[in-house]
Amino acid sequence: MPNFIKSKIDGLVIIEPSVFGDDRGFFMETYSQKVFAENGIDVVFVQDNHSRSTKGVLRGLHFQKPPFAQDKLVRCTRGEVLDVAVDLRKDSPTFGQYEAVLLTEENKKQFFIPKGFAHAFLVLSDIADFQYKCSNLYNKESEGGVMWNDSQINIDWPKMDYLLSEKDTLWPSLEEIKNLEIF
Repeated sequence: MPNFIKSKIDGLVIIEPSVFGDDRGFFMETYSQKVFAENGIDVVFVQDNHSRSTKGVLRGLHFQKPPFAQDKLVRCTRGEVLDVAVDLRKDSPTFGQYEAVLLTEENKKQFFIPKGFAHAFLVLSDIADFQYKCSNLYNKESEGGVMWNDSQINIDWPKMDYLLSEKDTLWPSLEEIKNLEIF
């Protein structure tokens, strides 16, 4: 049975799966709707995504605005990433705070990020494969983001050379979006 660990920020959950290994390799169940629902994650996922990135790639901080907001269940299946979720829920006592989780192919942890959070990851290994399930389809017009290095959020990113898309260098600050009716 997987271990569901609630974060200090309400809604975020770290999942440590049960892994059964022997000299042939390993087996693990990465998702069971029944088990997840019994542990408070009663979400229907409609899209799976897979990205491959190289060391220093930082993707985020992204979110989808309603009505296309997404719950995400993320994991790293090759290499390692630092995964980050920032609370953007306007009335939340933890608005603007973040949780960071090291996701690796070795620890096999997963991170559940509900609607109302911005999400990013930084690749720490030479190559990383990152897979995630989403509860809503991607919609380009609903894209949103927050500056990855916003001083108000103050994410403790490891020091390295970062590689970002142009789009990810242009997102507004938390201060600029805090009064928008996003979540």
